[in-house]
Amino acid sequence: MYYKELYTKKPGGTLPHLVVAETENLQSRFIVQKILELREQGIPLEEMAVLFRSSFLSFDLEIELQKANIPFRKFGGFKFIETAHVKDMIAYLRVLENPRDVVSWNRILLLVDGVGPRTAEKVIDDILKRRLGTNGQEITAKFWMDYQNYADGVQKLFSVLKEVHASQISPGEKSYHILQYYEPILRARYDDHPKRKKDLEMFQNITERYKNVNELLTDLALEPPNESVVDIESPGPEEEYLTLSTVHSAKGLEWNAVFVIYALEGRFPTMHSAGNDDELEEERRLMYVACTRAKENLFITYPINVYDRESGMILSKPSRFIQGIGEHLLEPWVIE
Repeated sequence: MYYKELYTKKPGGTLPHLVVAETENLQSRFIVQKILELREQGIPLEEMAVLFRSSFLSFDLEIELQKANIPFRKFGGFKFIETAHVKDMIAYLRVLENPRDVVSWNRILLLVDGVGPRTAEKVIDDILKRRLGTNGQEITAKFWMDYQNYADGVQKLFSVLKEVHASQISPGEKSYHILQYYEPILRARYDDHPKRKKDLEMFQNITERYKNVNELLTDLALEPPNESVVDIESPGPEEEYLTLSTVHSAKGLEWNAVFVIYALEGRFPTMHSAGNDDELEEERRLMYVACTRAKENLFITYPINVYDRESGMILSKPSRFIQGIGEHLLEPWVIE
């Protein structure tokens, strides 16, 4: 075994911050606010990075960055709204909100086993001409009732949509029922369905903080900005952007300010690594890599009361890799 003694020749500087957020969304909003503050202090976006153990952990933050018009690039995984399975879920919600959405209808109908482009076209034509009519009548429960001339798979789809169409059903409940319907499709279409299921669990968590589907879809429809932050003049190139990255993809790189998010037991280290010593040591090395990417400012954050749907557990403890570190090394902050 080899021992290392870490030291720095650089004098001064501020302590790293350990930030505890009451919810996942508060964690995201804190990061956005702190990025804007650092940006106003003259630190360009290209000198900042947000690091995470797994790609899906940045999904909530991506929505908040888009709302704040902060341009970013993601490494080590797809952006939230670029993933096919998330696009599928959004399509289901879109037809609930607007049954005239032909593009979304086409997407979800082609997911039905045995339905091809011609059948999908016939169903959409029926929806637009016979079922919706031309007088713009209000969409009621009758609209979602099964038609005998539809294939069994299409009737099943309509049955699910009828069950959750009512406006009084929350976006979280709607997405939960749609996910139950969609999971067999996910398993059949993708070899890496366990990983994609984790993405959809995060999608489910995000929907639960919205009061209506329209507000959710509006936020999801925001295009990632390509220009610098509004009202803040960029000192650098026009292509300035914030980096979002998995820790694996950040090896060998450094930034002025680094945010290590979800430093939460069950997320970093992952739930699966806890029972394997070799995997746990690899997680520890990844945490070391993440924290040593920062040259000046380091923020380690974690939310509490995170429901892990796979295990049925509430995650609320800080990562074992940071638990017990004294305030002389980490300055604690609590965001409520």
